[in-house]
Amino acid sequence: MTETTAITAQPRKVHGKANRRLAKAGLIPAVLYGAGRETMSLALERHDFEVMMSHHGAGSTLVTIAIEGEKKPINAVIKEVQHSPVKGTILHVDFLAIRMDEKLQAKVSFHFVGDAPGVKAGGILMHSLREVLVEALPVALPDSIEVDVSELEIGDSVNVADIEAPEGVEIVDDPEATICSITLPTAEPVEEEEVEEELEPELVGEEPAEEAEEEEGTSEED
Repeated sequence: MTETTAITAQPRKVHGKANRRLAKAGLIPAVLYGAGRETMSLALERHDFEVMMSHHGAGSTLVTIAIEGEKKPINAVIKEVQHSPVKGTILHVDFLAIRMDEKLQAKVSFHFVGDAPGVKAGGILMHSLREVLVEALPVALPDSIEVDVSELEIGDSVNVADIEAPEGVEIVDDPEATICSITLPTAEPVEEEEVEEELEPELVGEEPAEEAEEEEGTSEED
């Protein structure tokens, strides 16, 4: 079950390129929408939010947001976190406001456990999916779903239909989708060495012996 994490935020009036001021002030721009609310721009304390995200992930993380100037905290999930492609720092956060008595859909990551015999035999564990879409009440959302690979041999695979969802959680994704499989390593093609035919170099100015003899015989007759 997902634990609820409390965070604080303040209304944000700075937008667009002016968000650089927030970065200098140690703040992260964010937006809150959903549950019949008007979209609201927020600013988060960077240090506190980054510490929280080091223990959680987007998609199934349930938070209560205490917004400066509002009496009651807002229940929400972290819908998306945008990162800088260069530095990896958080650029922007999207929060989806929710009702605790209504089901919602969210992405939940897989947690792989066990040592596959197929890997010990020389195979490679290939991951096709790292997360799955589920539907549940907010309090029932799991932090992750366990995938046991301890019985996988070479050629075996685990599909979405093979995993057991926690109580109160419905998996929405295609049941036939492959989560992981054990495959043999692909052999690299061996390039054939080109064998160049060795040719005797011709000596410049030297005629073949047969031609030279013929020419000598002709000059004697003359």
